Amino acid sequence: MLGSVLALAPAAWVHAVADSRVRTVEDAPARDVAMVFGAGLREGRPGPYLAHRLDAAAELYRAGTVKVVLVTGDNSRAEYDEPDAMRSYLVERGVPDGRIVSDYAGFDSWDSCVRARKIFGVERALLVTQGFHVRRAVALCEAAGVDAYGVGVAGPRNATWYYGAVREIFAAGKAAADAVTDRQPMFLGPREPGVAEALADARGQADAHGRRGGATGAE
Repeated sequence: MLGSVLALAPAAWVHAVADSRVRTVEDAPARDVAMVFGAGLREGRPGPYLAHRLDAAAELYRAGTVKVVLVTGDNSRAEYDEPDAMRSYLVERGVPDGRIVSDYAGFDSWDSCVRARKIFGVERALLVTQGFHVRRAVALCEAAGVDAYGVGVAGPRNATWYYGAVREIFAAGKAAADAVTDRQPMFLGPREPGVAEALADARGQADAHGRRGGATGAE
């Protein structure tokens, strides 16, 4: 009985932290930054699950819910570059290149959350990922110091979905261990200004638009 309690404790922690912080694209709270976690490529392009995440992020941007999209994924070898593939996909869907920031060392969810806070200076974010992963992502980012809400993205209920759902039961244990031990990511490095610069550009354009609108109204 004790073993069962200990085995289920990480999953209980994930749900306790995240259940009240899961939203949809339509009711997500406004945040400056959306984080999209990598989910695999097919022939250099986002696979179906990653494409669903990116479609949701593009919709959040077009709706004005977010101003900048941080794409975080694996670029551990030259022939596999999730962040650049994610950037290209978003640009094709109308997100300006200057509003997309790439994290090339988001090798897992914990690394992505810690790097978002420590390297990119993200304090508040919407996390865009599939429903089976979103609670763990929120719990990890909260533990890493990011005030996070999750946007659960629908996806096809195929074998990959069911595998992901089962995997989350075991992944919760690693998530709890990472949070408790405050494990350092594989790579940290110096602070990067990409998010701050993209936000400054967004605010500058909004101010310029407001001034033009005021001038037109005065005329």
